[in-house]
Amino acid sequence: MKPEAAIVEIRHKYKVYTEHYRNVSAEKTIILVNGSLATTASFAQTVRYLRPRFNVVLYDQPYAGQSRLHNHHDQPIRKEDEAEILLALIEHFCAEHLLSFSWGGAATLLALAQRPRQIEKAVIYSFAARINQPMRDYLETGLDFLQDCDRNNLAQLLNNSIGKHLPSLFKRFNYRHVSNLSEHEYRQMHFHIHQVLTQDTQCYVACAAAIEIPLLFVNGEWDEYTSTDDARLFAEHAQQCQFCTIKSTGHFLDLEHKAAWHATQQALLGFLQPVSSLTKANKQQSLAKQYGYGARERAVV
Repeated sequence: MKPEAAIVEIRHKYKVYTEHYRNVSAEKTIILVNGSLATTASFAQTVRYLRPRFNVVLYDQPYAGQSRLHNHHDQPIRKEDEAEILLALIEHFCAEHLLSFSWGGAATLLALAQRPRQIEKAVIYSFAARINQPMRDYLETGLDFLQDCDRNNLAQLLNNSIGKHLPSLFKRFNYRHVSNLSEHEYRQMHFHIHQVLTQDTQCYVACAAAIEIPLLFVNGEWDEYTSTDDARLFAEHAQQCQFCTIKSTGHFLDLEHKAAWHATQQALLGFLQPVSSLTKANKQQSLAKQYGYGARERAVV
């Protein structure tokens, strides 16, 4: 089933392309928040396990994907602007849940700190409470390539760093996508990375402290850029938070291999839709039979 595509006008300022997968049997709606340089297409694997249980909403930032033709690009968009856009979409689609990936977590935490009344839970994939040295090295190198509009090296940098555990097919997709972005998208990313490197990232920790709803942070065991240890620093500040590490997986989690896809799925659904022990056991047996792996082999810690 194809999603309903629409352009949503935000505060008479931005026009945002959205995809709405409706599910008549679902009680809740979840909005997915992209990472940097990404579009709705990056969530294709995630949508597969969300659609049977939720109404699912995806969107492109004003500067990216199918939104970019509908907006002016005379000045960069701040993370605060992205948070404003997200809050407007939460209201427009009456969403109860959020799921963010990578730097989409920044706008998500900023938005949640304003305590939108209808949001009940949020899941944060591949985000951490500080910029560690591997991430800083990656961002500083990327800053130089973005400044020079060096398409080839920027795409290779992505695949050789945060994307190094991706299958070769997804690396080819990434290379083609990143190397064909518009110049204004490179300027936007340059602005964003410069903002990240020069501003105090403790603002995200402060946001977590202001959030009252339950949060789940999911990180890959092999991801040194947004490591599990750095993510768990949020535990000292967030009022209600849980953590999950996906074994044998890097930054891109459910895109990296089949076991990671199932493990990430179970972590998210177990948090958003907890079930009784009996129901959960039956579900695990069903999944084991369907996909050919034993319950003890699940890759969730």
